[in-house]
Amino acid sequence: MVVTLIAVVALLIALSGLRVANQFERAVVFRLGKLRGLRGPGLYWIIPLAEWQTMVDLRTITASVQQQETITKDNVPVKITAVVWYSTVDPVKAVIDVRDVDGAVIQVALTSLRNIIGRHSLDDVLKEQEALAITMRQAIDSATEPWGVKVTRVEMRNVEIPESMQRAMAQEAEALREKRARIIKAEAELEAAVKLKTAAGLIMENPAGLELRRMQMITEVGAEQNTTTIIMMPSEFVSMARAISDLAASHRPATP
Repeated sequence: MVVTLIAVVALLIALSGLRVANQFERAVVFRLGKLRGLRGPGLYWIIPLAEWQTMVDLRTITASVQQQETITKDNVPVKITAVVWYSTVDPVKAVIDVRDVDGAVIQVALTSLRNIIGRHSLDDVLKEQEALAITMRQAIDSATEPWGVKVTRVEMRNVEIPESMQRAMAQEAEALREKRARIIKAEAELEAAVKLKTAAGLIMENPAGLELRRMQMITEVGAEQNTTTIIMMPSEFVSMARAISDLAASHRPATP
């Protein structure tokens, strides 16, 4: 009876050492405080009361870096929120070399964000966000690599600037648009002047073209104003003058 009881107790203790790790998990096993290696995925066994484990998740973690207020290179205060994607590639280092790997990654991201923004102007922060994100990812990854953590991506989610600076940037954009409009108008006037010069040269070669152009302009004006225009050539003026003179002579009273 005692032997049976001992066997049952031993079996229960042995069964208590069974563990299961998911495909995305790894177990870092210690025996009496010393590292024994990794276990998983799947079913594995550890020595009860002598060994214990720490589970590490290998999936990509999305961490939001809280909003930070920093100053750019040109002394403009900005508020920036960033997002970091990272994953554990070496579970042993993540457990042994750093106490809180998630908190450590966030703190490195905060420091890198402030340092990188402080080395660039406001224009760079607003226009080169993708390049700054790559630089930030490299900086964070170089710091977390000894901990067995790989930073895969960093994005600046939101950039806030002072309201006074927003008004100044709006005025600058409006001035740039007005400048482009004036340049386009001046270029159009220059092109028109060149075309007019070419046309004047062609008319000088054939003076009859000037009269044709005059008639075309009169026709266009008449069509727009819905009027009737009478055009007489110089020879017609002479004939009309003679006709009027003859008519006046016929009605003139005879002299005694």
